[in-house]
Amino acid sequence: MHELSRRLRLFPATNIVVANMIGAGIFTTSGLLLRELGSPVLMTGLWVGGGVLALCGALCYGELGAAIPRAGGEYVYLSKLFHPLLGFLTGWVSFFVGFSAPLAASSLGFSEYLGRASPGLIEWGDPELIKKALAIVVILALTLVHLRGVELGARVQNWLTVGKVVLIAALVVVGFSLGRGDFGNFGQGAEVQRGVEGWKTAGLSLMWIMFAYSGWNASAYIGSEIRDPERNLPRSLLLGTGVVMILYLSLNVLFVYAVTPQEMSGVIAVGGLTAARLFGGPADAAISLLIAFALLSSISALIILGPRVYYAMAKDGYFFKALSDVHPVFRVPSKSIVLQFLIAAVMVMSGTFDQILTYMGFCLGIFPIVAVIGVFKLRKNPSSSYRMPLYPIAPLVFVAASLLILVLAYLERPVESSIALVTVGLGVPVYIIFSRSRQEGPLAEGARDRVGPGGIDREKPTV
Repeated sequence: MHELSRRLRLFPATNIVVANMIGAGIFTTSGLLLRELGSPVLMTGLWVGGGVLALCGALCYGELGAAIPRAGGEYVYLSKLFHPLLGFLTGWVSFFVGFSAPLAASSLGFSEYLGRASPGLIEWGDPELIKKALAIVVILALTLVHLRGVELGARVQNWLTVGKVVLIAALVVVGFSLGRGDFGNFGQGAEVQRGVEGWKTAGLSLMWIMFAYSGWNASAYIGSEIRDPERNLPRSLLLGTGVVMILYLSLNVLFVYAVTPQEMSGVIAVGGLTAARLFGGPADAAISLLIAFALLSSISALIILGPRVYYAMAKDGYFFKALSDVHPVFRVPSKSIVLQFLIAAVMVMSGTFDQILTYMGFCLGIFPIVAVIGVFKLRKNPSSSYRMPLYPIAPLVFVAASLLILVLAYLERPVESSIALVTVGLGVPVYIIFSRSRQEGPLAEGARDRVGPGGIDREKPTV
């Protein structure tokens, strides 16, 4: 049985966090948020709150990842600290919602911005069908890259991520220094809702914002491939999340500086609109093309991370055994990567970004809460010398705020939230089937031998 190897240092691990976070969310949600909230000041404040919450989560996952440095993220943490059922359910949700759905949404965002930059590209046929075809092609191209091994994939990921950060930083600097805008726009907008309705709207808005911040835990999913994980994994989470928080705040201030709240309200492609207002109409196409490029990095990161969860589940006997296969030459979970491509392609053809935003946000908000609670359990039987700062404040803030967001979001959007809960519930009978099959046969080869006390992966770096 071939194993994943520890080849990634701090820089590529941090890049994966940054790339996974900066995706369709930041470029599509601010207009929707302003439509719901009315106030650009409140919207900016909620982006700050979301960043603080993501940093609290990153602190907690740093300690979890240092103690349990295995591929799979929450699947491994919940399985080892609580019960395999909880681990399976988070992997089950990740299978459909955590990676494949955002992969589809990000690729659709890519094709939307590419079509906005080059209208002629989609005018020779059905525009919607062409956009979906472009989305599938870009997923396929990056899937083929990552099938060639984690080192090649990491190099491509590094360049895409550095390019994306540089482009966003340049847009912010040039926009404020040379663009036409007005900070007085922060004083405009509708009056903030008060009472229960206002809280419900704020909760839903924060859930959307947390979707944009999702990925703050990205390097935890590749714990088996990070060198010196006790040191590099926590640092990659904090560095990546901190960088993204600064970029997000800068972008949102630029959006409001460039566009009045009335114009921005409800607009999806807010990046293109911002460029047009700052620099004139021709800049819309140029910035839209740059945003499309930026989304490539997110698509690439999702292709790296998702299959590692399915690999970990299959290796432990809780998913299709074939998905635990590692390519003998390129040392990647190749069958899991191919399966994720197929699922994402189906989602691209059957839905749009706005249809799955709330559904994804609710699903993705459930299991990180349980994982962070695991920090308290981990402290009772520590398996690592690493200790997160701000304990127990950070985990308490994360758990309390995340629970409040889910409750408020459910009250505001009960249909989408209920569908999310049904998705989680459907995983229970599937777990029972795999659990019984696992008990009737041997564990996936090597799964038991390579895990020591406390659930720590004892594999050694190969390089």
